[in-house]
Amino acid sequence: MKIIVPMAGRGSRLRPHTLTVPKPLIPIAGKPIVQRLVEDIAKVAGEEIEEVAFIIGDFGPEIEKSLLQIAEKLGAKGSLYYQNDPLGTAHAIKCAEQSMKGDVVIAFADTLFRADFQLDKNSDGVIWVKSVEDPSAFGVVKLDNYGFITDFVEKPQTFVSDLAIIGIYYFNSAEKLMDEINYIMDNDIKNGGEYQLTMALENLRAKGAKFTLGKVNDWMDCGNKNATVETNSKILAYEKEEMSQYPASATIENSLIIPPCFIGENVKISNSKVGPGVSLGNNTTIVNSNIENSLIQENTRINHGNLSNSMIGNSAQYFGVAREISLGDYSVLDFLSK
Repeated sequence: MKIIVPMAGRGSRLRPHTLTVPKPLIPIAGKPIVQRLVEDIAKVAGEEIEEVAFIIGDFGPEIEKSLLQIAEKLGAKGSLYYQNDPLGTAHAIKCAEQSMKGDVVIAFADTLFRADFQLDKNSDGVIWVKSVEDPSAFGVVKLDNYGFITDFVEKPQTFVSDLAIIGIYYFNSAEKLMDEINYIMDNDIKNGGEYQLTMALENLRAKGAKFTLGKVNDWMDCGNKNATVETNSKILAYEKEEMSQYPASATIENSLIIPPCFIGENVKISNSKVGPGVSLGNNTTIVNSNIENSLIQENTRINHGNLSNSMIGNSAQYFGVAREISLGDYSVLDFLSK
């Protein structure tokens, strides 16, 4: 099986954190979003992953190397494809046409999930869905009495279903999907000015393809700062046993750590209270601070911080007392200087 990961967008809603790092590479509880995504898919797939193909923008050689290493950790071949123009979800998959062979999972790298099912490989495909309160912002599916999908509807303005497509799909024949993607692109069939994957899915269904549901227990968004901080807290709660041991290189003096927390290598904490729901990246220093439900990346220093629901990037410095902030990489915010 192959995993195809479209991730060319820069994540504008998560700025300033995505000005220096693409959103799928932002660490959540010590591990990049996209790495968590492909590892979770591998667990659900229940079989060896042959290849992970990443569809990216102009991210640079360092990030490309990081992505290939993520594939290698799964024992899979890593491939890189480039989407230079944002022409829609179907167009993104078209960019990886060379890898679209056999059975594949396609996963858009802006979401994480928790699920306890395994793939139904007897159907033509599986569409991961989650019931939502406002389906008008999503692609949704309708079902027949046997649980098969009867319609794919993109962002319905009148109610047709509350089962939102979360952006993860399984197909037992990537070639058949590519035939439909090529058809809508060759004939310039767009929705909202873009080539939509749901249009290709609807064409497949109309030709007799049987799609079933993969329902998830939890669907965690990383679209903006608040959602990403909340997702970090959820992942820490899910993995609290794994997070209960802190690295020997961490130094914790006269401080209280309230689990669940992730503490990276060479972290220094003194005269502080940290947690619950806090991630501290490698080489970060916390002094005289109180931090809860926050995501702090690597090589950052916080002094006299009183933070909640906050996100601070890499190599940043924060000195002050604010309750909630969003501070990007290499930034300095100092309320203590005269």
